[in-house]
Amino acid sequence: MPRTPTLAIAASAPGPGAAHGGGSGFGYRTRPLRYWTGGTPRCHLRVIEGPEVRATAVTKIDRIDAIIIDVPTVRGHVVSMTTMLTQSVVLVRVRFSDGSEGLGEGASIGGLSYGPESVESVKLAIDTYIAPALVGMDADAIATASAHMEKAVKGNPIARAAVECALWDGLGRRSGLSVAQLFGGRVHDRLPVAWTLANGNSQTDIEEALRMLETRRHRDFKLKIGKRPVKQDIAHVAAIAAAVGDRGTIRVDVNQAWSLTEARYGARGLQEIGCVLIEQPVARDKLAALKALTDGYEIAIMADEVLQGPADAMRVAANRSADVFAVKVCQSGGLKSASDVIAIARAAGIDLYGGTMLESGLGTAAAIQLFATVPEWQFGTEMFGPLLLKDEILAEPLEYKDFSVTVPQGPGIGVTLDDDKVNFYRRDRRSR
Repeated sequence: MPRTPTLAIAASAPGPGAAHGGGSGFGYRTRPLRYWTGGTPRCHLRVIEGPEVRATAVTKIDRIDAIIIDVPTVRGHVVSMTTMLTQSVVLVRVRFSDGSEGLGEGASIGGLSYGPESVESVKLAIDTYIAPALVGMDADAIATASAHMEKAVKGNPIARAAVECALWDGLGRRSGLSVAQLFGGRVHDRLPVAWTLANGNSQTDIEEALRMLETRRHRDFKLKIGKRPVKQDIAHVAAIAAAVGDRGTIRVDVNQAWSLTEARYGARGLQEIGCVLIEQPVARDKLAALKALTDGYEIAIMADEVLQGPADAMRVAANRSADVFAVKVCQSGGLKSASDVIAIARAAGIDLYGGTMLESGLGTAAAIQLFATVPEWQFGTEMFGPLLLKDEILAEPLEYKDFSVTVPQGPGIGVTLDDDKVNFYRRDRRSR
């Protein structure tokens, strides 16, 4: 058998790492083998890892694949800018040199009618710019990879988030740690989950809300409004609030549809009927209007579309232009950026709400991992994305019960895809 290599080091002049039992000073990791005192005191060190071993042990990013899937929704999802009958998301699979892989997701609501990114632009940005910039990089150096992505593409937070999420998933799988553990450890096993009532019909929404209460799936309800005149929207919300009563809470999402004048009228009316929160009532670039509403009414005003990452969060927090932040992983630019948004809100005394871009179970699980590490979500979360889809693309669905969702167990994000379902819903299968 080949002999284990050793290094002889003078005891009076140990290497920089040897003093701590961790190295010889020559780029080797070592461990004491034996000592002797004849003549000059010396120590033999067993080489346990040389520099050439470490060089080959670095796990590299080998390949990044992005596909679009289109999954029908359980009902029409009516928002101020469109009506959704299908949700489209980008699934990302990153393969690494050691044979491991990581999964991520990028989602948009209603395509370009909602914001500057669509699933088509997300895939294009990943395939054309992000993947070439990252292939060959150290898979564990996620901060470095994120910096490269920010240089390769300006903006495009959803595209960057999808890839960054896959890198965190891969690191977790290789290390045997969940994403929650990588972000400091979870403080919740379950998170409360609101449901969005977005049929647009008051009676239908009431019946849906009552079913959710009876089955103990949801007791916090968000209503999508802004498509009708403000007075009609208030009457719609009032009818549902009366039916739900004290069994749940009511909040609304305007998706930037109101002017400041409309928002003032709406805030007053919604406050009077017991609505607890208004999400992004005015356009994302109308920060002064958002602050005027925050300062002028008791009802909580929540920032959503205005938050495109930590810089926006700091801008909103600096003069307290909102009472609540809707934190979305995709919209923030990734898990780390979303964590920074959360930290800014907490430091500024701004309340938190876990938002969704209607991700599938994959993206939802990633967000839940991060959200589970945050001590308090004053307005809960809305991580219901998979429940809006007619079919499940995870091998094992997330668990929803008792008005909450269970944080997934296992390394990385904690979930795996059902490849047959993914292949069935992938958009490019129609052209093959």
